[in-house]
Amino acid sequence: MSSAAAPTHFTLNTGAKIPAAGLGTWKSEPGEVRSAVAFALKNGYRHIDAALIYGNENEVGQGIKDSGVPREEIFITSKLWNTHQPNAAEGLKKTIDALGTDYLDLYLIHWPVRLVPNESSDLLPVNPDGSRSVDPSWDQSETWRQMEELYKSGKVKAIGVANWSIPYLEKLKKTWTVVPAVNQVELHPFLPQHELKKYCEDLGILLEAYSPLGSTGAPLMTDPEIQAIASKNGVSAATILISYHVNKGVVVLPKSVSEKRILSNKEAIKLSPEDIEVLDGLAAKGKAKRINTPLWGNDLGFEDWYGPVQKN
Repeated sequence: MSSAAAPTHFTLNTGAKIPAAGLGTWKSEPGEVRSAVAFALKNGYRHIDAALIYGNENEVGQGIKDSGVPREEIFITSKLWNTHQPNAAEGLKKTIDALGTDYLDLYLIHWPVRLVPNESSDLLPVNPDGSRSVDPSWDQSETWRQMEELYKSGKVKAIGVANWSIPYLEKLKKTWTVVPAVNQVELHPFLPQHELKKYCEDLGILLEAYSPLGSTGAPLMTDPEIQAIASKNGVSAATILISYHVNKGVVVLPKSVSEKRILSNKEAIKLSPEDIEVLDGLAAKGKAKRINTPLWGNDLGFEDWYGPVQKN
């Protein structure tokens, strides 16, 4: 099967094109991410997904420079961290200064959670009892209003959200004047989020998949049904997991610092409707698993936040 059959780009609701696969930089160690970013860009990637909280945006920026690829050819995403929600402009400035650019192609609200900095930390503050220093009274529509201002300023070419559920988007919809271009969420066959995908599609919001290859806690790569589809198509399980999203019109953001995997992770093939149907059905067969559930003190509107929902 030819890889040419899988889409290479999608179109945002702004009209801008976004590459279907990007290099994720979450949990990429300082000392590794610079060379990973440079290698990826030299080898055909044109989309880098960054965030202030990853603590490596300086290195991501150095990797972009090292690559020699002109800035205007690269789609760069970053994310507003929770402690900067009262001042999104300040959060953006920290990011663009670290990355060494003067604009972003996409800026996301990283979580619908405001954290209040205190003496314990500027970024991940905790209360005396050890719980996260969350401000439950903070109105996310105020954060989005600031994001809309940044969009109008031209410093960010598109704005969106990350880790937002249908109830949270429903609430934000009452006040937004700019529809989010993107909702970046954990997405893979064990967490397909079918309802969220349909909801976002109907509003013109593109989904992006992080943790598309699972993790030690969600062993997608060793799943027998995923492996069977891989051997049938003559590719790796990782290629199937990446292709799954691209075939469904979802941007995929695999993270790696290994050169071999960076190369293989951008290969997507066209999957048959039968293969997609099997992958779409794995979670409902008892394999449902959400990997990333930080202790924000609530479920953010995701009914499966604390474990799979039993449907009768």
